[in-house]
Amino acid sequence: MKKDFFTYQAQTTPHPLAMEVAYAKGSYIYTTQGEKHLDFVAGVSACSLGHQHPRVVTAIKEQVDKYLHVMVYGEYIQQPPVALTKLLADHLPDPLSKTYLTNSGTEAIEGALKLVRRVTGRSQIITAHHAYHGNTMGALSVTGFEERKQPFRPLIPDVEFIHFNKEQDLLQITEKTAGVILETIQGGAGFILPKNNYLQKVKKRCEEVGALLILDEIQPGFGRTGKLFGFEHYAVVPDVVVMGKGMGGGLPIGAFTASQSHMDQLADNPKLGHITTFGGNPVIAAAALATLQEITETNLIDQSLQKEKLFRELLVHPLIKEIRGIGLMLAVLTPSIEITNFVVLEAKNRGLILFWLLFEPCAIRITPPLTISLEEIKKGCQVILSILHDALTKYKLNT
Repeated sequence: MKKDFFTYQAQTTPHPLAMEVAYAKGSYIYTTQGEKHLDFVAGVSACSLGHQHPRVVTAIKEQVDKYLHVMVYGEYIQQPPVALTKLLADHLPDPLSKTYLTNSGTEAIEGALKLVRRVTGRSQIITAHHAYHGNTMGALSVTGFEERKQPFRPLIPDVEFIHFNKEQDLLQITEKTAGVILETIQGGAGFILPKNNYLQKVKKRCEEVGALLILDEIQPGFGRTGKLFGFEHYAVVPDVVVMGKGMGGGLPIGAFTASQSHMDQLADNPKLGHITTFGGNPVIAAAALATLQEITETNLIDQSLQKEKLFRELLVHPLIKEIRGIGLMLAVLTPSIEITNFVVLEAKNRGLILFWLLFEPCAIRITPPLTISLEEIKKGCQVILSILHDALTKYKLNT
């Protein structure tokens, strides 16, 4: 299987981890060699309820027995997407009430960018340095890392960049601006939190000039930060909220939500202002509905903050400079790229799955399932501390 993987399946890096998966359940992934790995990454924040959560699996099986894809998005009335979008509206603040379901978070970003241009009649998009919003052409255009963009230029025009958390830059948002797109918490940059009411100040500036605020909740959404959506921590309501990753319980989905009056503008002038064949797929919507129900009907959201506290209490070591983030969206910073790489790769050898962040090379990603137990947290942290202890010797470090 490994030979075929490298021969026929396109890779995204020169050196993928290439772990051969047999099955996954709960907080563990099992290999074809019979190895058991505790999962501290959850498919890069996608498997909110762990692997094969019974409620999600049951919802998928029940829907599969009824029907799969029946019609291009938005034409037929199907129970799973209708119920999902209604439940989202119930849990989102006004005026966020109408949701467009897509196949991924990146596709939802594309739709959100089109929406703010359509609503305002303007073209300029303001985004942030060190932002990450996806890899399609529009999403890449509002991503703030030039070395990843240069090979694919020209990208979409009229995109300007500001510095996250820098209030002086907000004056760059003007009457020419259609929308400002920000991650609620900057993910690829190292789980950077907004400070000093920054998001409130961005929203105020948008209101002053008639621009719309898009908040990208693809990583922090669905309970990972101790709120259903990360922006709830910061007393701000975006004009458009973008979702993905943890929304589907392990299946591919994205969405963007806005007011009814704004979203309705994609339906006409022109008709099919945004269109997708498989968005709102009934099987995937059923899985997402079950995921949202489980997250909102249990105490998993509150537990994410308690589990964060345990991680911070346990992960104390001379080679841990800082732990960024909130809830179960954590980045452990080491002093060097070499140490971070050693920890991530050695963890795989010791039965623990860790990963990197896109643009902060010294960060170790810790984004486990919301369902991870306290004992599993303790077990995984002990592995990390053991590896860090070995790193002191390996790199002949004095602390």
